[in-house]
Amino acid sequence: MPSTQIQWFPGHMAKTRRMITENLKSVDLIVEILDARIPYSSRNPELSRLIGNKPTLLLLNKSALADPEKTRQWAEHYRSATVRCLAIDCLTGEGISRILPTVQDILKEKTEKYESRGMAGRRLRAMILGIPNVGKSTLINKLVGNKKAKVENRPGVTVDKAWYSTSIGIDLMDMPGLLWPKFEDRIVGENLAITGAIKDAILDTEEIAMKLCGRLRALYPSLLLARYPIAKEASELDAFGEFELMEAIGRRRGCLISGGEVNTERTATLLLDEFRSAKIGRITLEVPTGRSQDKEMANHDC
Repeated sequence: MPSTQIQWFPGHMAKTRRMITENLKSVDLIVEILDARIPYSSRNPELSRLIGNKPTLLLLNKSALADPEKTRQWAEHYRSATVRCLAIDCLTGEGISRILPTVQDILKEKTEKYESRGMAGRRLRAMILGIPNVGKSTLINKLVGNKKAKVENRPGVTVDKAWYSTSIGIDLMDMPGLLWPKFEDRIVGENLAITGAIKDAILDTEEIAMKLCGRLRALYPSLLLARYPIAKEASELDAFGEFELMEAIGRRRGCLISGGEVNTERTATLLLDEFRSAKIGRITLEVPTGRSQDKEMANHDC
């Protein structure tokens, strides 16, 4: 299970935590990037302890892949808790132009203090934090204006801190993605696996795809049926277990091996790829108030 059984690399995590702590005094602001599809699951609970009272801007990235109404709810949720938050998408450019004025507003008092000391025009400095594969390097490249940070659609590409100077007057310190050592919440681990924050190579992709089937049935049955017409009505999906859902989708899409059996490994890869590229639709797996999707998951547990 991705929830509690996966053990990460404590040396790497300890190094990243140490780097964050040692460099906090060098920056004016923390920019924490979350995955708009899983804002709760993608927010490392250790970061609030590490960064303390440092001014913070939350960015809900990959919003073009997420349910727009759910993204609006999450943004309001954080703003109601006096946390500045923007919905962005680094690939489409959505919301990027709002980052600089928001940062300037957050740091207005500090900037005025610099000016009073004769330091007008001093460049602002921000530390970029987030879990693996959340889009830190892609954001940096968007703000820098050319490809300087290495970008790949897999977790764990950034391995050390690096400074980047942008064209909007902010210097950015990129940090390696930081996952926490153990997921106490099973659903958090599953959501991270479904969205690709955990390397597929160390997971049972068939099990993760089964969990995705359960999420889709509970939260977005109409999108599930539109992409994979395995039943006439959404209510008919309740008769399927998670594995049976995956099998039915594989059969419908022709993922078969000799003898007409479903190739579940190929089906799992297809399901995860199509979810992550929003071919199934714009989907968010969490809601902010009471995380009620957990109850929906429990009611459909198979």
